[in-house]
Amino acid sequence: MIEVADVFRRFAADYLSAHGASMPPSHRRAIEDIRNCRTAALGGQVWRCEACNSEVFSFHSCGNRSCPKCHTPSPGLPTSRKRLAGTLASLAQTQEWLERRQAEMLPVPYFHITVTVPAELRAVLRVHQRAGYGALMQASAEAIIELARDPCYVGGTVAVLTVLHTWTQQLHFHPHVHCLVSGGGISGDGSTWHPARQNFLLPIKALATLVRGKFRALLRQKCPDFVVPDAVWHKPWVLHVSARGNGERAVLDYLVRYVFRVALTNARIVGLDDNGVTIQYKDRKSRQRRTCRLSGEAFMRRFLQHVLPRGLHKVRYFGLWHPSRRHNAARVRQMLQLQAPPKADVVQDDLAGRPLVPSAEAPVPPIEPRVCPHCQGRLVFIRRLTPQQAMAP
Repeated sequence: MIEVADVFRRFAADYLSAHGASMPPSHRRAIEDIRNCRTAALGGQVWRCEACNSEVFSFHSCGNRSCPKCHTPSPGLPTSRKRLAGTLASLAQTQEWLERRQAEMLPVPYFHITVTVPAELRAVLRVHQRAGYGALMQASAEAIIELARDPCYVGGTVAVLTVLHTWTQQLHFHPHVHCLVSGGGISGDGSTWHPARQNFLLPIKALATLVRGKFRALLRQKCPDFVVPDAVWHKPWVLHVSARGNGERAVLDYLVRYVFRVALTNARIVGLDDNGVTIQYKDRKSRQRRTCRLSGEAFMRRFLQHVLPRGLHKVRYFGLWHPSRRHNAARVRQMLQLQAPPKADVVQDDLAGRPLVPSAEAPVPPIEPRVCPHCQGRLVFIRRLTPQQAMAP
């Protein structure tokens, strides 16, 4: 399989020579991390086969959030857990993060809202990424919360989780925000839960207008010197609202599908030569698989424009899930569980009682291979390799 790392090894040197002086530090770091991911440069482990006595080298992942290897399913895990393994630098931190989100989930239906920025504003976000992305997520969430508090719709404060994405299937710059919203909200005095209507949360046109106005106000506040023509603010924003499902399963599916996604997976690279790269994408209108040919420089530019600035949080929480209100969320969750009718005993799925990601304290990392690639015998963990002493197999 051709990998993004292979493309970087072929074209990154020329790209750095041409654009290195103006390149953000996060782009340089992404290039270095992706090229070194799961190679001897980062160290790793040595395994030995009990049957044929062959040694197998397994090298460490880089942990960069733009790296497709760190977001690729690992062998031997169920499908729902594959996409979660290796998505953060620390498995212990990943496990802890997911457990906290599980504990905060409310036993209610959820809705998925996508907020897309008009083409005329994309240049603004490209220039002011840190301030612009933050304003976009904040405006989207605050508009949802404000409109949901209207008694005509929900009549309470909803829980909102926002996830920033910036790409299309062909790696064009297309900033948009995915929002997971609880299908109901808590009253102002915290005593009553107001459920949303079935398959309806908020009116799309009113929400789009409110998001646009809040984004404009936040952008003026964060970037007062940046001038945007008034005509741009009359362009309509595209929003989509859809029912997402009920309870914990809906949220876990959301986390897998949106939170831990990267701009391009290795599986979508179908061709590489000295002149360029061919990637596969899905055409939205025809829903057919097609291919796109890019020069090496064009590929580097398109891929790197989706590397976020260092320290920018692409996942944020608002409303009932805001860090300052999580104690209220826990109380609401208990209240809803007590009010829910008793359920018949059901067979628990494969996630019940099991960690969502492997434990970092396990003596043998479970995401690494355990089967010999030569004879299919059992592999036994032998020793670790530090980056300084790592040797290629």
